[in-house]
Amino acid sequence: MISLFGNKKPDHPMADMKEARKLLDELPTNDAFKCADELTHWLQSVMAEEGFKAEYRAQLVQLLDETAQIHVRKLARDYIASPRLAKFQEMRLWKAIYEYWREAGLAYAGCIELFASGAKGADALKGSMPLLLARALRALTAQMKWMYLRYGPMDPSVWGTVAKVYAFAETRKFAQSAVTLYPGIPGESTPEQEFLKAVMLCASSPDSLLPLEIELCERLIGHFCASFTLRLDLQPDIAYWIDLAAGQAPLRLARPPQHAPTLRFFAAGKALEELESLIDTIRATGKVPAQVNLGGTYPADNVLDVLDHLALYWSPKPPERKHQRQKVKSRLNVVHGFDGVLSVFGAGPGDNADTETWIVEDVSAGGFGAGIPEIKGEWLKIGCLLGLQPEGGDTWVLGVIRRLYRESPLKGSVGIQTIARSAELVQLSVSGGGTEAGVLISDGSEPPGEARVLLRAGVYAPGQNMEYGKGEATCLLLPQGLVDSSDDYEHVKFREMIREAAGDE
Repeated sequence: MISLFGNKKPDHPMADMKEARKLLDELPTNDAFKCADELTHWLQSVMAEEGFKAEYRAQLVQLLDETAQIHVRKLARDYIASPRLAKFQEMRLWKAIYEYWREAGLAYAGCIELFASGAKGADALKGSMPLLLARALRALTAQMKWMYLRYGPMDPSVWGTVAKVYAFAETRKFAQSAVTLYPGIPGESTPEQEFLKAVMLCASSPDSLLPLEIELCERLIGHFCASFTLRLDLQPDIAYWIDLAAGQAPLRLARPPQHAPTLRFFAAGKALEELESLIDTIRATGKVPAQVNLGGTYPADNVLDVLDHLALYWSPKPPERKHQRQKVKSRLNVVHGFDGVLSVFGAGPGDNADTETWIVEDVSAGGFGAGIPEIKGEWLKIGCLLGLQPEGGDTWVLGVIRRLYRESPLKGSVGIQTIARSAELVQLSVSGGGTEAGVLISDGSEPPGEARVLLRAGVYAPGQNMEYGKGEATCLLLPQGLVDSSDDYEHVKFREMIREAAGDE
């Protein structure tokens, strides 16, 4: 109904701030999932209501977002801390978190657009713009992080929104305005720092990290962000760039791009030196300093793995491929996991019924990239062990997934590191009794007296010798350390000693 006086409040449950707060006070605070879900729907509802004034709409969005923080953080902790959730539970948690950040990003971007377009009454938002811009970029980065945690597919519109929001912050001189992002959370940020967090997360190769490592990566980026560098022109120590007009993800600086006023160049800057100092401190003390807020307590080795990864990708010269890759197109038979590898030697459960066919797209001396026409099951992840056989061949090589990207829920691509070009099934006698199946592997580069063996997860124990028969001789394996591991296998390096059979000269 049209009001005769033109000032009738919209017919919306949150048209009055007092009523809005009352509705939020009634949320079931003991159920973080339900709270996040309801707050997501409230954001949608508030942004869809045409009758709200711009300033009031922005106030509601901020109130909803502030209310959601404790619940979304709780869900995120549950997700990261529970890597073995059932598929249904994992997807339910992920979707609740992702959808919240998606709607929050859209809501803040919508409020900014009202001000940028000069909508009626939007001038009242000017004093709030630094906070709205910083929160918008924080929400968009969180949305991207949760896409990275599932290795895609990536929403192509997100980078366009990030670029548009930050470009507006620069144009209107808000980019370096400091704000306290949320009540009760210490420290300040700026729209520029939030933008740098987004581009540095992308530049840190999250598609080659495990979910927990992505979480640590984001936390470490937050710790170091005040020291990152952002420039309008190319500098010798800068390795990445983004075009604010292109709406695309940042790119590594393979060659200087054609000059344009919308180009921005960024790098770790002084943060790289600070990161290397943190690495030295943790290695010397075995502890993560208390002032490094990682959102939880994690083993120092896990943090060091991520810091070493960041040191590579934050370097002025990020890692290049060790081996040149050649484009090819061929089919590849694939089995996965330790049991899958055992099965190709006739020692695993089943008869290779789980063999899949992938498409090799490029190959090098160190590995290859492959396309997955149809992703089957939920086993596909960073660190997964693979048995690989070129179609038409009769030998198997072994590899590990080091990079993963989902182009769609059922289609993706992987980067695979080859760890063995020859493999042999062996029955290992373990000190103290018992036998275990192992796979003796080689890539041809092992020095004399060194052996590498794949074992089922949990079998390897530091200091515990193993042995296996080799013809008439016995090979004694003296453990030298763990090379790599995942949920179901351990890759162990041994020193090998040959004991001839009694009576041999």
